[in-house]
Amino acid sequence: MNNIEKRIQNLRNELREHNYNYYVLDNATISDYDFDLKLNELQDLEEKHPEFFDANSPTQRVGGAVTKNFETIAHENRMYSLDNSYSKEDLQDWEKRIKKLVDGDIQYTCELKYDGASISLTYINGILNKAVTRGDGFQGDNVTANVKTIKSVPLQLKGDYPEKFDIRGEIVLPFDGFNKMNEERIEIGEEPYRNPRNTASGSLKLQDSAEVAKRPLECLLYNLTGNHLGINTQFEGLEIARQWGFKVPSAAKLCNSIDEVLEFIEQWDTERHNLPYETDGVVVKVNNLQQQEELGYTAKAPRWAMAYKFKSEQVSTRLNSISYQVGRTGAITPVANLEPVELAGTTVKRASLHNADQIEKLDVRVGDTVFVEKGGEIIPKILGVDLLKRLSDSQPTEYITSCPECGTELIRQEGEAQHYCPNYNGCKPQIIGRIQHYISRKAMDIEGLGGETVGLLVNEGLISNYSDLYELTREQIIPLERMAEKSADNMINGIDQSKNILFERVLYALGIRYVGETVAKKLAKHYKSIDAISAASNDDLINVDEIGTKIAESVHAFFSSEENLRILNRLKEFGVQLEMSAEELEGKTNILEGQSIVVSGVFESISRNELKKLIEDNGGKVSSSISSKTSYIVAGDKMGPSKKQKAESLDIIIIDEYQFLQKIDKN
Repeated sequence: MNNIEKRIQNLRNELREHNYNYYVLDNATISDYDFDLKLNELQDLEEKHPEFFDANSPTQRVGGAVTKNFETIAHENRMYSLDNSYSKEDLQDWEKRIKKLVDGDIQYTCELKYDGASISLTYINGILNKAVTRGDGFQGDNVTANVKTIKSVPLQLKGDYPEKFDIRGEIVLPFDGFNKMNEERIEIGEEPYRNPRNTASGSLKLQDSAEVAKRPLECLLYNLTGNHLGINTQFEGLEIARQWGFKVPSAAKLCNSIDEVLEFIEQWDTERHNLPYETDGVVVKVNNLQQQEELGYTAKAPRWAMAYKFKSEQVSTRLNSISYQVGRTGAITPVANLEPVELAGTTVKRASLHNADQIEKLDVRVGDTVFVEKGGEIIPKILGVDLLKRLSDSQPTEYITSCPECGTELIRQEGEAQHYCPNYNGCKPQIIGRIQHYISRKAMDIEGLGGETVGLLVNEGLISNYSDLYELTREQIIPLERMAEKSADNMINGIDQSKNILFERVLYALGIRYVGETVAKKLAKHYKSIDAISAASNDDLINVDEIGTKIAESVHAFFSSEENLRILNRLKEFGVQLEMSAEELEGKTNILEGQSIVVSGVFESISRNELKKLIEDNGGKVSSSISSKTSYIVAGDKMGPSKKQKAESLDIIIIDEYQFLQKIDKN
């Protein structure tokens, strides 16, 4: 190494250390002036000696890369949502549930829930490889160039770290920085930003990373994800992440009981107002990672974590009118149109009234002064009415009897809260809503086609159902409002690409009432083709794992419609995947069909997730708790004694991983 290269390397190491001290430890060890001198020297040397370029040099923090279209990237490990709780009773109920599923004492890690933009960072050999937004939890946008400009994100790690891992956290905008940005905007006559969270989230999608670099964003990290990380608990993970150079909030606490958790919550419900960032609650996690694995996940959230939300801000305002929206399934949702009011950093003009029962329960009327809060800090809802301010001539609200869009008389099934418009094929909002659902990211993920354009296509008479999309031509699309040739080409290409989407997602995209992502996967795995599902009776459907009467009736009704069958035949003709492909069927059998299997302990030759996948791929059901319906238990090292005792009391067979692999003939 020559002297120039050595000087460049020394400057990089020095500046990384100063960055870490200042932005992560909040402990500056050098003046801003001296830091800038060293940075300028490094910039000069790198410009004169491009042969020593390093994408992870501290000089690259200033940005400059321009991203016109953010690439969509699948998360290797799904980013789940969290279940919310709002009371002591909610947390105690959660504790009761998890104590039934795991053995031994349970410790909890309590962390503050920061209100920012969720991010997943991937590191390979200690170098930041990519930064991906949460998106829908399965895939997000690649915002690596923008995240590299955030000073508290290490581009190169310190110490002894694994070869590859992900770390999750929140990109936040501290109040001081947010206020300074707004002062500058007001000074030049621009509208101020509404709140720090939305501004932080919007910053990640700016096309010019140099603009992102000007914003005082920070990255607070809280969860390590990957294989063979050498950590046993969540709390240990936080500590080791700090050692590697990540900015991990110090407010986390290890608690031995829900009572200690509640003390932590009570403390921070007051102290949060002194924090430099927005926070809206506390995240409580089971500390032991093996217990986390035992508990597993629901379709949407980990069973081992719960978010406790601080009490929401409330305001009062006038209810000006009630309008009624028609959803894609025909469900009618009443909406309160409010006198605009500031609430939790945003202007609120509308709130959901849910259904006729809710309107009757609250006795809410046009002209009332109502109390509004943001439920879970996101969706505004009406809590009640200020009866002291009710007008003397006020009249009770009469719920509509016919569809506000097509005039069809509404129906309300026994036991259901919502009214429905039964005009499935003739009610425009239902038609538009179904097609918007079909093209959405979790469904067919059609690039170049958005919700507004769907409305335009339907209103222009170009499409009336989702199968019509496949007959659109660029000549039909180009004359549409705000549509250029390139946009038309992108749309046609996106529609064509959707023919490659896997069957389980196509089934979800069809918009069958009550068939969400999880149900669609179960039906696809069980029946393997749309024809088989179509031919299934109600009783057949009910026998599928986790398919109840309501879902079965809805699926059966969908396939009993001649119009739906006509649309499905057209989709088949256009080449949409209406059966599982050879690739999807590879390695899948029905060897374990009808068997409910519990997985417990630590395994040698296979990871717990791989084991669960093998069970599902071979037609079995993974159960989290032992019952008389359990077929057998696949047990590894450290299986809990109470689980073992329960298995013995119910005469349930316990086998090891090798015996299980032999059962399905996998070596």
